[in-house]
Amino acid sequence: MRVARLALCKILFSHLSRMHRPSASRQMSIAAGLKNSSIFQSQGLIGGKWIGAYNGKTLQVNNPSTGEVIADVPLMGRRETNDAISSAYDAFPSWSKLTAAERSRCLRKWYDLIMSHKEELGQLITLEQGKPLKEALGEVSYGASFIEFFAEEAKRVYGDIIPATLDDRRLFVLKQPVGVVGAITPWNFPLAMITRKVGPALACGCTVVVKPSELTPLTALAAAELALQAGIPPGVLNVVMGNAPDIGDALVTSPQVRKISFTGSTAVGKKLMAGVAGTVKRISLELGGNAPCIVFDDADLDVAVKGALAAKFRNSGQTCVCANRVIVQEGIYEKFAAAFSKAVQNLQVGDGFTEGVVQGPLINEAAVQKVESFIQDSISKGAKIILGGKRHSLGMTFYEPTVVTDVRSDMLLAREEVFGPVAPLMRFKTEEEAIRIANDTNAGLAAYIFTNNVQRTWRVSEALEYGLVGVNEGLISTEVAPFGGVKQSGLGREGSKYGMDEYLELKYVCLGDMNRK
Repeated sequence: MRVARLALCKILFSHLSRMHRPSASRQMSIAAGLKNSSIFQSQGLIGGKWIGAYNGKTLQVNNPSTGEVIADVPLMGRRETNDAISSAYDAFPSWSKLTAAERSRCLRKWYDLIMSHKEELGQLITLEQGKPLKEALGEVSYGASFIEFFAEEAKRVYGDIIPATLDDRRLFVLKQPVGVVGAITPWNFPLAMITRKVGPALACGCTVVVKPSELTPLTALAAAELALQAGIPPGVLNVVMGNAPDIGDALVTSPQVRKISFTGSTAVGKKLMAGVAGTVKRISLELGGNAPCIVFDDADLDVAVKGALAAKFRNSGQTCVCANRVIVQEGIYEKFAAAFSKAVQNLQVGDGFTEGVVQGPLINEAAVQKVESFIQDSISKGAKIILGGKRHSLGMTFYEPTVVTDVRSDMLLAREEVFGPVAPLMRFKTEEEAIRIANDTNAGLAAYIFTNNVQRTWRVSEALEYGLVGVNEGLISTEVAPFGGVKQSGLGREGSKYGMDEYLELKYVCLGDMNRK
């Protein structure tokens, strides 16, 4: 009887493995359908025209689930970027002089088109980035929400009247667009990281040159195509991709670019910050995180498990606000570890187009090797793998959802961003110790706490050195709230009414001789 049960288990396991294994033929069929859609583009956009690299070179965009080539895109560099900057510079006077209502209508039309093509954009995100389709569709709605929100905020850029100190003067303050913006975006949210920057920039009257990640440029190009269809004039939005160092250098050194907005690693952000010094540009940076997720003894266990799961494993752990350290009070540690591991064990890994899958692949081989090195470091220092801890049997860049216990602050898992499906569990005794552990990092983007004590909620939220704090909730990003970090997690804020300020200059005007008749 036992032999029969074992045989049945093997059959079921084999069936489940096949069910979630990436189907290259199916994804190639989806890719072929998208290439025939009205939104698909595979060239750069400069001055309203779709063009290739001037030297004819291209780079491949690969599907991380299968390794298949989705498309070839131009390998652009400094020359193409300089032309894109010139195009944006030439378009700025007319775009900035449109009324706020006119710009608002263009953005609203863009939002409508994005939402009407939600399914295609979601499929494109899953193809080139790997996240499950349900999650990709969620990103489309999230990304579109910034365009909708800033279409409305375009009409709310108010100046100010200042009471004068002399009776023959009138003092007032204008808010004017900063100028040409260089927006450099990452691969983990191919649509939302673009709309979160381009939405407020266009609403304020700025023009933009977008440099998407060379790993996921197709979503950016599709979004740009929809912007053209929405009536956003040529040159207002430009897209270049390819040689990242050359493109980035052209953007930061050009005197025609007056603002850089970057989302990505802290190391690259520091280089950009140094680079803009030569032309004294404004810069906003959304950089790496090392998010603590603090679970107190008085937390609701089910709420804490659900929230930590969402905060850690969204996008296979590849977000800057993912819980990087799950810090659990000793009284609930064992119960939480058991319940959390059980929940993680139920996460289905596989092809993002397969129903029920919630964990896709990591973006590339380098990402997997980074996770492996962090795991090896933790094991060598005494941590224990209680779930996962190795590449998935699906192959490619799939990695098993992993839970690690007995993690200490000297391990890489606690010091740096793992950017993968690995949840390190740490233990603490007192509230003061939890705050000390949480703040013991150069990063300061997002933090999460789980407690049913209202007074503790206020104390800990105020004591945490982070730009975002989620209380009893693992998914906290929204277009109506400011997103950004402190310390080495960046400068400035995106989203909300505060996101508009990043693209506006204040001008003080003094009108004198008011008493002359």
